[in-house]
Amino acid sequence: MTAIELPRSGKSQVNYKRNKGSGSKFEMFAWLFMRLSGVVLVVLIFGHLFVNLMVGEGVHAIDFSFVSGKWASPFWQIWDLLMLWLAMLHGTNGVRTIINDYAEKAGTRITLKTVLYIATVVIITLGTLVIFTFDPCVVGADGVPLQGSFCPAP
Repeated sequence: MTAIELPRSGKSQVNYKRNKGSGSKFEMFAWLFMRLSGVVLVVLIFGHLFVNLMVGEGVHAIDFSFVSGKWASPFWQIWDLLMLWLAMLHGTNGVRTIINDYAEKAGTRITLKTVLYIATVVIITLGTLVIFTFDPCVVGADGVPLQGSFCPAP
């Protein structure tokens, strides 16, 4: 291995490109959002895991009836919705930062971020629709109701 020699002046020869600040505080708010959403996500995810895996019969009890009973409550719908939205926005912000850091060409940055934002909107929209349009009281293909104690009697 060879040692890297520095110039005698002790100054680095590396020139960094820096963008002029836009005057916008978006990056500061994005940074703050990452920290706050991370803390909230830890609570939401560990609460979700605790209820799904530790309470009751554990992972073996997670089926259609379990999800139906859980989403029959507006509390769990909001809980899962918050978890979905925060996780997607948190992840999108992180990937946006990576794209800004590593995509050198402006066209590449714009293309990657456009694909990222479209994917985020689609997933958040579909997830929200699933949570709020989920019907736990459906009838199976054989005509037998797939209902739990949370469904009104036919």
